[in-house]
Amino acid sequence: MFTIAALYHFTRFTDPAALQGPLLALGRAEGIRGSLLLASEGINGTIAGPAEGIARMLAHIRALPGCRDLEHKESFAAEQPFGRLKVRLKREIVTMGQPDIDPKARVGHYVAPQEWNALIAAPDVAVIDTRNDYEVGIGSFQGAVDPQTGSFREFPAWWEANKHRFHNKRIAMFCTGGIRCEKSTNYLLGQGVEEVFHLKGGILKYLEEVPEAESLWEGECYVFDGRVSVGHGLKPGPYSTCHACRRPLAEADKSSPAYEEGVSCPACVDEHDEADRARFRERQKQIALSRARGERHLGEG
Repeated sequence: MFTIAALYHFTRFTDPAALQGPLLALGRAEGIRGSLLLASEGINGTIAGPAEGIARMLAHIRALPGCRDLEHKESFAAEQPFGRLKVRLKREIVTMGQPDIDPKARVGHYVAPQEWNALIAAPDVAVIDTRNDYEVGIGSFQGAVDPQTGSFREFPAWWEANKHRFHNKRIAMFCTGGIRCEKSTNYLLGQGVEEVFHLKGGILKYLEEVPEAESLWEGECYVFDGRVSVGHGLKPGPYSTCHACRRPLAEADKSSPAYEEGVSCPACVDEHDEADRARFRERQKQIALSRARGERHLGEG
């Protein structure tokens, strides 16, 4: 079994580039794959590997400046869900495009998974899903508002256009692991919203801790690794990935005339021209050859 660790932590790194090499070296030595993002505001990512290697990597990260209290969420998979290890330098560890946002200054009220159901059932609470549209498309909480944003960067503009809908409401927000809500709750507080809440640990923690019989979650939770989706108990779900657009694919999508493996799906069939499709077909050919050799092609993530 592979241990999968999802993590993020906001802290101030004065020289993120100096942290990149040691993280890569340790990860490769421990057989770890996945993705870590470094920025001056902190670290974010999901990694997978042997349990001992993941433990050593987490110990290394917690020894970085300001990361002693880093929390992570663990799940498990029978197969390695990543093709390689990437440690990237970014301007933000989750991109909102709002330079004045500072989750270290203040955020909304954290709500434990066991208390979430009662909060979102209250009549004066509006529940907002802060994830991207393709993530919301395969699952969300009952009654949650879908902003239909293609990226988190679009959220501030959506709020500005829709804030009148939430007059005199308490706002409860959620995302996959909690990181987007750190920024979105800080943003709403800065916009004058007085009572803002967010799900501590995100959907992943809720699905891990809340029994399915008591759950208000409907569908699957999209994850950014080879599992594509997880359900209650963080069990891998039935979705795969369209390698042309990276959106989730249900089995029914594969019966559509718009579906060609690695080339197009019903969601992206009109987004690419013939030159793109020719390139995708060549990539898919190389993926098939790699699979035949018992290898994983880098194009699979």
